[in-house]
Amino acid sequence: MNPVVLVVEDDARIRSAIRMALDGEGYEVIDVGSGEEARREFATRAIDIVLLDLMLPDINGFDVCRALRQESDVPILILSARSDTHDVVAGLEAGADDYVTKPFVAKELAARMRALLRRLTPGEVRGTTYRFGEVEIAPDAGTVLRGDTEVQLTKTEFRLLCELARNTGIVLSREQLLDRVWGYDYLGDGRLVDAHVRRLRTKIERDASDPQMVVTVRGLGYRMNRL
Repeated sequence: MNPVVLVVEDDARIRSAIRMALDGEGYEVIDVGSGEEARREFATRAIDIVLLDLMLPDINGFDVCRALRQESDVPILILSARSDTHDVVAGLEAGADDYVTKPFVAKELAARMRALLRRLTPGEVRGTTYRFGEVEIAPDAGTVLRGDTEVQLTKTEFRLLCELARNTGIVLSREQLLDRVWGYDYLGDGRLVDAHVRRLRTKIERDASDPQMVVTVRGLGYRMNRL
C-alpha cells in the first residue's frame, strides 16, 4: 500500500503543489488547512508521515506537533518559511524529526520523506542488548528501559540512541549521524542532531544538564560512554 501523508498547510496553493508533487511519488495525500482538522484526521486515519506548517490559523504548529507526538511516534517533518535557529530548534524540540524551509524543491522534500520513512530493521543489530548504568537498550525489541520503566522514544530518537550505543567510546560527528540515522549524505544540518541529542538526554540521563552517557566532544561530535 502507498504511504499515507497528512499535509497540514493553511495556504491552499501550497497544499495543491505538495499534493501534485507527492501524487507523482506514490503517496496517498490527505491535506488540511488547520490544526484542529489535522488532529481530527490524525485520530481517525492511519497516517505514515506528517508534513506540518508552523503558521496555522487556529493552533500554532508547535502545539500541533506536541499534541501529535504525545499520541504517536509517526515521523513529523516541519514546513516553514521561518528558518532562523530559534524556530528550527523549537520545532525539533516540540517533537519534529526534520524541517524544510519554504520555498522548497519537490525532489528534496521527497528525499527527506523517504529517509524518514525508513525503519531500523532488527537484523542490523540482532542479538545485541546494550547496558549503560540503569539504562538498557534492546534494539531487537525496540525498547529502552531506565530501571524498570520503559522510556518512550520516537523512531528517530531510538535510531540515534542505537547508533551511539553501537559505537560506544567512539566520537561520531554530526555528519556521520546525519548519514547513519537520518539517511542524509548531503541534506540536513547539524541542528537536527543537536536538538535530538538534547531531547534524548532529557529521557535517559539522570541530569540532562550534566550528561554522563551521551557527551559532547567539542568541535568533533558526540560520544556514548559506558557507565
